[in-house]
Amino acid sequence: MNDVIPENSPSAASRPRPVIGVSLKLYFGLARTRAWLAEVAALDATPPYPDVAERVARSVARGEHERAVLICGTGIGMAIAANKVPGIRAAQIPDSYSAERARKSNDAQIACFGNRTMGVEAALVCLQHWLVSDFAGGGSAPKVEKIKAVESRNLRAA
Repeated sequence: MNDVIPENSPSAASRPRPVIGVSLKLYFGLARTRAWLAEVAALDATPPYPDVAERVARSVARGEHERAVLICGTGIGMAIAANKVPGIRAAQIPDSYSAERARKSNDAQIACFGNRTMGVEAALVCLQHWLVSDFAGGGSAPKVEKIKAVESRNLRAA
């Protein structure tokens, strides 16, 4: 499994992408971000955000990446689209507490940020909280299992 986090952004997210890229390089080191940088470069054509969200979410669902970061105008559309991929838990991250809880309580593999709703510095603080947080299990584990069961039942019903 590759632990590099791909960050894929449509045009609404062009401002924070370079800054988040530098932050991820500092966090993971250059060698571990090369695949991520190639992924970002391949998306400079700016496809519609649902296409980007699906592509990234599928890469996480297949185990090619442990986690991912998605950015659009609000982060909401990316989260909705990514959550349509079976096995994915994407969360729109508005603040540092939510970033931490998205990982610790909900085991979210994808963090979605809003370029038009959050400043770059705030996004970096939230990103750091999300990166250093791991799923805590405990009382949250049965809830995450229930989320998976809801998904499974509805996949069969669709």
